[in-house]
Amino acid sequence: MTIATATSHTTGRTGPARPVFCVDIGGSFMKFAVSPVPGALVPLGKVATPAADWGRLSSLLASLVARNAHAGDPESPLALSIAGLIDPRDGVATSANIPCITGRRIGDELAEILGRPVLAANDADCLTLAEANEGVGRGHSVVFCAIMGTGIGGGLAIDGRLVRGAGGVTGEWGHGPILNTTVELNGETLHIPRFSCGCGQSGCVDTIGGARGIERLHHFLHSQEETSYRILEDWQIGGARAVKTVAVWLELIADPLALAVNVTGASIVPVGGGLASVMPLIDALDKAVRKRILNRFDHPLVTPALRQEDGGLVGAAVLGHQGG
Repeated sequence: MTIATATSHTTGRTGPARPVFCVDIGGSFMKFAVSPVPGALVPLGKVATPAADWGRLSSLLASLVARNAHAGDPESPLALSIAGLIDPRDGVATSANIPCITGRRIGDELAEILGRPVLAANDADCLTLAEANEGVGRGHSVVFCAIMGTGIGGGLAIDGRLVRGAGGVTGEWGHGPILNTTVELNGETLHIPRFSCGCGQSGCVDTIGGARGIERLHHFLHSQEETSYRILEDWQIGGARAVKTVAVWLELIADPLALAVNVTGASIVPVGGGLASVMPLIDALDKAVRKRILNRFDHPLVTPALRQEDGGLVGAAVLGHQGG
């Protein structure tokens, strides 16, 4: 195994660094690694996630740590990146993709089982930590990370550390009835409905901001079922319907993202998720957002995240070295 090294932001600790075990727990797979010092990561394998069986999940984590105990020490913490929310008040987890952790104080329960400190944060927050410390946000005081995949999410870091709001909700620019309902495009006024959102509200950015949202918007505008991949492919070669869909999408999405930048004071917005791989789309969104914000930047503001592939593990490692 090789060590992937990167320069680290301050960890907030004093004295010698303690190795950190870290796990990125997704709905399908768990990736396991150890970070011997800040900025270094040694991959230790990947296994299927027993998402519906807490006993198997906790036993598997205990086994992974025990088999690799030589890489750390008895007090090395285990830091988790989880596809779900962690309430900072009581540590209770909520996850649709990993139902066995819902309602559990996952950090406390695992700490008792493993006999070592356990820290946990959601995957968006871990990507935010990774980008703020080891990615495109390094050197920026305020980093607002925008997740644009199937849906919309986000996270906020200040001086390399997470900002955790009530209920674990911070940076969630994808929810709240904040979308415009009209778009002026080439002399035409388009009226866009407030689509119902899975959060229970209507008019959320999440309803059109992610990949499924682009498909929903395209269907509304053209009565045509199409995948986001095909829509964006057609847009890049000048397909008229796709060009219109993306133009409307940019008008609607740039407003709330610009608001998030103004409110947080972010000087960089790393973008994670599948849409971040479509560089022309992110470039167009960057230009649209920079036209709307109060600050003026001579560098790209909205830009693809650097730690897309290993953000969960890198962010968990940073969390562990910072001690939460």
